[in-house]
Amino acid sequence: MNDMKRAVVTVLGIDRKGIIARVSAILYENDANILDISQTVLDEYFNMVLIADISSATCSFEKLSAELSALGEKLGLQIRIQRSEIFEAMYQV
Repeated sequence: MNDMKRAVVTVLGIDRKGIIARVSAILYENDANILDISQTVLDEYFNMVLIADISSATCSFEKLSAELSALGEKLGLQIRIQRSEIFEAMYQV
């Protein structure tokens, strides 16, 4: 049985240096592991989707969400984290 808990992090906003580094740092500091990451820049708009393993996170999901949201506010970005179960439940019959 797979006990991995995954979360989806999305980032959207005007591109600037250090976005990936700052988001990654918060995940690292809370012992979350990045499993996959995709990012693109269209014109000046940055978009990223990141999958993280939060099984061994050293804080609650709510605290991690608050830290990422606060970073988003500081950088003028929308940063959202959602549990992967939300997406997986949509496809179960």
